[in-house]
Amino acid sequence: MSLNPIRPWRNIERRKSRQIMVGKVPVGGDAPISVQTMTNTNGHDVKATLAQVIAAADAGADIVRISAPDQETTRALREICRESPVPIVADIHFHYKRAIEAAEAGAACLRINPGNIGDESRVREVIKAAKDHGCSIRIGVNAGSLEKHLLEKYGEPCPDAMVESGLDHIKILQDNDFHEFKISVKASDVFLSAAAYQQLSEATDAPIHLGITEAGGFVGGTVKSAVGLGNLLWMGIGDTIRVSLSADPVEEVKVGFEILKSLGLRTRGVQIISCPSCARQGFDVIRTVEALEKRLEHIKTPMSLSIIGCVVNGPGEALMTDLGFTGGGAGSGMVYMAGKQSHKLSNDQMVDHIVRLVEERAEVLDAEARASEAAAE
Repeated sequence: MSLNPIRPWRNIERRKSRQIMVGKVPVGGDAPISVQTMTNTNGHDVKATLAQVIAAADAGADIVRISAPDQETTRALREICRESPVPIVADIHFHYKRAIEAAEAGAACLRINPGNIGDESRVREVIKAAKDHGCSIRIGVNAGSLEKHLLEKYGEPCPDAMVESGLDHIKILQDNDFHEFKISVKASDVFLSAAAYQQLSEATDAPIHLGITEAGGFVGGTVKSAVGLGNLLWMGIGDTIRVSLSADPVEEVKVGFEILKSLGLRTRGVQIISCPSCARQGFDVIRTVEALEKRLEHIKTPMSLSIIGCVVNGPGEALMTDLGFTGGGAGSGMVYMAGKQSHKLSNDQMVDHIVRLVEERAEVLDAEARASEAAAE
């Protein structure tokens, strides 16, 4: 729950859901909204796949999914799961035996698609494997692969069809006394996805995995995901998210965190508030922000930084951030710390100086967090 007693118009009351575990990561309940991505390497290539998993984890991914279409991949999963710093979800389509093999290989979660996993007897075998090996399951409904009988019943993919598919498979799991599951109802259409997720959220207390599937390239897919996921998250719906982009999985993780940051639901690293720049700017805002984003990627501590080109909005924005820099004139600007003017700084020293201030501030905040944890023990 994101509650702000001073600014109640920023409150987001999260939907109450059951909590499950994906490996060591809690999903649902009052757990932080987790961020996921998916590898795009050949699953047979352990080295390349592990490298992508580790890169995603370094960017903040809590969970990583790997497609498991064949036995060679499920064999490779043994080493990948053993060496991965985060829980691995095995993505299963068409062949239920791959799910069983993935569970045996150490996958923390099995994603099954109701539209192509097979009949109930096959699902029961997957459930047994999940129980035997401590896996959770994601029921992954997709508008592009709904069951034939639902398409015949409804005529086309629609919210009712997607939710019915999901609830039918929830019943199968529950009838087999399996409750460690989450569910998604994804579509590439924002309206269809949002409507299906809203309907689903009222029909079950299962944790919900949010995503706009096949959202597109980096720019278009980011916008579509921000609109679709942002609206649902603002309504309190969603326990874990994956931004689906035709881009590097690391970029999916970054975009996912930016969406959560923008809603105050979860923060990681430095949130930069910067102006688009105009003729009033006292320094090159665009290049400065680009440089700072790269130089501050290693900071994991939540912090805000304002970089504003002139004094029109600069001082006001700096009041609301941990650190700030506002352009002035004659090649210099003003540094703000905790909302107050601190000292003047020349433009040519700005990037190095701000990086140092952020690093120092991160050290202080990290030390305070460690002290607080120690006191609570």
